[in-house]
Amino acid sequence: MHYDIVIVGGGAGGLELAAQLGRKLGRREGKERVLLIDRSGFHIWKPSLHEVAAGTLDVHQEGLSYPILGRANHFSFHLGELSGLDPVAKRLTLKAITSKDGAVLVPERSITFTWGVIAIGSGSNLFGTPGAQTAHLLERTEDAEAFHTRLLAAFMKASFAPERTMGVAIVGGGATGVELSAELLEAHRELLESLGVEQRFRLDITIVEAAPRILGGLPEKTSAQATVALERKGVRVRTGAKVIAVHPDRLETSVGDIPADLIVWAAGVKAADSNVELGLETNRLNQFVVNDRLETSAPGVWALGDCAACPWKDGKLVPARAQAAHQQASYLAKVLLARLRQARVEEPYVYKDFGSLVSLGENKGVGALMGGLGGPNFFIEGLVAKWFYVSLHLAHHKAILGVGKTITLALARLLQQRVAGRLKLH
Repeated sequence: MHYDIVIVGGGAGGLELAAQLGRKLGRREGKERVLLIDRSGFHIWKPSLHEVAAGTLDVHQEGLSYPILGRANHFSFHLGELSGLDPVAKRLTLKAITSKDGAVLVPERSITFTWGVIAIGSGSNLFGTPGAQTAHLLERTEDAEAFHTRLLAAFMKASFAPERTMGVAIVGGGATGVELSAELLEAHRELLESLGVEQRFRLDITIVEAAPRILGGLPEKTSAQATVALERKGVRVRTGAKVIAVHPDRLETSVGDIPADLIVWAAGVKAADSNVELGLETNRLNQFVVNDRLETSAPGVWALGDCAACPWKDGKLVPARAQAAHQQASYLAKVLLARLRQARVEEPYVYKDFGSLVSLGENKGVGALMGGLGGPNFFIEGLVAKWFYVSLHLAHHKAILGVGKTITLALARLLQQRVAGRLKLH
């Protein structure tokens, strides 16, 4: 099988790139020229995984099928996981697809390409911490669903336990850890409203951060406001606390032990170890080293999103954020469409930081807008910040669905919550 453009990874950047290219090439050309590959059959916007984990977002309602997205946006889709890459021969290999009992459903496949884009994202950095591999991660939809299953079991256990308490420890005070803590509080509040008085229990959440403050990549005012908001909700924020080891029932930290029924690891960013075996230059975090045109060490192969180490300013790299993947997808769409016309885009990719937003619950949020645009950050909070946060999710859906379908999806989600409630308890 051969395609002009092959995109590996259907996250925010990879999917938006495939959609833009497919729509530009049209119904006749797009599907024959553009191929998207992902190891999952449906797409979930990664920044919303904490909502899936807490049960405040139904993955089966929110998930979008890649084949259907491909049909709507005129690109082809293959289900598969990258196992090998020959950047010189322009050939990639996909693992065989097997059933739960090990039977081979689809054999190992090879696909050749003219131009390739790697957009396979990244995962958490465990920093070699003993026992950290036993903690819950939120890297994939399957991780979020597995945590949700454990969460429901823990809720049930706590509602009948003599002490009527449940503890959750979250390692990492970045956006994922902070937003997960807020969603868990919302889920707990929703649950208590459906329980009798004798079954109600207390939820103790602790965020453990090794740095001096949470949300270290955001302005100090945003960090301080988020800390105050979380502590008012009852979340313990332990900064300057390094995790020494993870045990089944507690975190061992530099400031003492923290008991917990559930432990989530949401600290650090590191790409897959297998990236170093793909014949491309990588850094110490296994990210693909790219230049200011998102080109890897192999001609005709680009990388975008969290898996790419892209230079920014003052020796820093472009941060691993959804807005970066969105901008990179738009840039590469221009580059690849020019290549198809046997032309070139001469200007380099320049990351523009439009600020950051963090959700702190159903009607609360904090953030700084217009960061890095030459002026001071514009701080927003409360319901306005929450609206801006939701608009980011809608903007992603607009890029892959269009305006009409995005509005329909948003209304369907709202109506479903009106009927079934905000919290998924099954």
